Amino acid sequence: MPKFAQAERAALCDTFVDVGPDAPTLCGDWTTRDLAAHLVVREGRPDAAAGMFVPLLARRLETVQRKIADSPWDQLVDKVRSGPPRLGPFGVPGVDEKANLSEFFIHHEDVLRAGEHSDARRELPDDEQTALWKILPRIGRMTMRNVRTGVVADCPGYGRRSLRSPKDDHGSVVLTGSPGEVLLYVFGRAAVTDVQLDGSDADIEAFRATTLGF
Repeated sequence: MPKFAQAERAALCDTFVDVGPDAPTLCGDWTTRDLAAHLVVREGRPDAAAGMFVPLLARRLETVQRKIADSPWDQLVDKVRSGPPRLGPFGVPGVDEKANLSEFFIHHEDVLRAGEHSDARRELPDDEQTALWKILPRIGRMTMRNVRTGVVADCPGYGRRSLRSPKDDHGSVVLTGSPGEVLLYVFGRAAVTDVQLDGSDADIEAFRATTLGF
């Protein structure tokens, strides 16, 4: 079975090497150095990574991540490239592909689409698009928990499926694009995606007004 999470990890690290530590990303004011440090903390420092979800631990997360970000750039990239510790939660067989495909695909695009060639688009293999299509419902449940409209993904050549049922008196908004583009959209990268929205004006307005992402 193809290991697309590993392929995206390797490709992101190659891009890190190409653009250097001070390149912009789509992750707020983070540079590529900050993003690489985030990835290392997420996989290798669960004691600090908890601060992503527990406000009381946010200061510890910031301190640990800043210290890791101060590492020499080549060493920092190597830490990302080498993958998670074998004894950590991400080192459990089968977890990498499930937990990291979306993470590394999206963060790779965060670097590529923030740079001077932001309009460039990769041609992903059909098998990888299929893998991204399969994880769309799971990701959508997490990133669109505040959305009140229904949301339907329509990815020509891959399928059409409901990602979220409408609430209140709302109808549904249809997101049309490749699986990768729709995944980026529901992850909060709407401004840089090639996705078409269809639905009533009121529903589209309500959908666009809702913050997407974690």
